[in-house]
Amino acid sequence: MKQQTIADLSLLAVTLVWGATFVVVQNAISFLEPLSFNAVRFSLAGLLLLAWIAISSCPLLGQLSWRVISAGAWMGIWLFCGYAFQTVGLLYTTSSKAGFITGLSVVLVPLFSFVLLKQKPTANAAIGAMLAAFGLYWLTGGAELSFNRGDLFVFLCAVSFAMHIIVTGQYSSRYSTLLLTMVQIFTVAVLCFVFAFWFEDAAQMWNMAVLRRPEVWGALAVTSLLATTAAFLIQTAVQKYTTPAHVALIFAMEPVFAALTAYFWAGERLSPSAWLGGVAILAGMILAELPSARFWGRRWREKRNIPS
Repeated sequence: MKQQTIADLSLLAVTLVWGATFVVVQNAISFLEPLSFNAVRFSLAGLLLLAWIAISSCPLLGQLSWRVISAGAWMGIWLFCGYAFQTVGLLYTTSSKAGFITGLSVVLVPLFSFVLLKQKPTANAAIGAMLAAFGLYWLTGGAELSFNRGDLFVFLCAVSFAMHIIVTGQYSSRYSTLLLTMVQIFTVAVLCFVFAFWFEDAAQMWNMAVLRRPEVWGALAVTSLLATTAAFLIQTAVQKYTTPAHVALIFAMEPVFAALTAYFWAGERLSPSAWLGGVAILAGMILAELPSARFWGRRWREKRNIPS
C-alpha cells in the first residue's frame, strides 16, 4: 500500500474520532459540567503529550522559551474559546447540528484572513462561504428560523477555531510544533479550571462517583487520548506523505461523521431542510479548499510546456 494511501486512511480515522466526539461529549456533560469536563480532558492530554516529548524528544524541552510560551498561550486562548463554546453549545443543540456549524470554521478562515491580514480570498472561498451561509440558514430552520442559543454558542466556536487556525499559521513556522501544541493544551486546561471554579461546581472534577460513570471516563479517554494526543501525533507523523488538498478534504468529513454517529448512537434525526443545510455547508467547505481555476490552468500549461 502506498504511503499516501496509508496517510489518507490514517487522517480519515482521526477525522472519524473527531466527528464521534460530539455524541460522546454530549453524553458526558450530562454528568460533568462543560468547563470542568474540558479542564480534566486537556490536563490529561497535556500530561500525555509532555510524557511523549520527554520519552521521544527530551532535548526539545530545552527549546522552551518565553516566546514559545507566549505564542502557544495566544493560540491556546482561541482554542479554549472554541472548545468552551462548543461544549456549552452541546447542552442546548444536537450533535449533528453542532458538527456542521463547527465546520463553518473552514470557510470563515479566508474571510478573516482578508479582514485581518489583507489576504484576498479566492473565488472558490467566496462561493464556498455563500454556500455555507445558505446551509446555515436551512440547518437552523430555514424560513422558520430556530437559531437557538446552543447553535449560537457553536457558531462562536466556529469563529474561535477559525481565529485559532489564523494565529497558528502565524507561529507554526517559527517554533516547534510539539512545544506549541503542548503549551496551548496546558493553556486550555488552566483557563478551563479557572472558569470552572467561577461558573460551575468545580468540586465535581474530583467526585469519583461522577468520574467513574462510563459516560464520563469513556469520554475523557476518547477525547484526551484519541481525539487530542493520538490524533495530533498521527497527523504530525503522516501529513508529510500526502497533500494539503487531501488533508483539507478529509477533515471536511468531520461534520458528516458527527451526523452519522449521532444518527446511529444517539438516534438523532435531522429534518429534510436541515439535511439540505448540512450538505450545503459540506459543499461550501470542500469548495473553499479546492484549488482555483487559475491553479488548474497553470498546471495544464505546465504539463504542455506552454508559457504563462
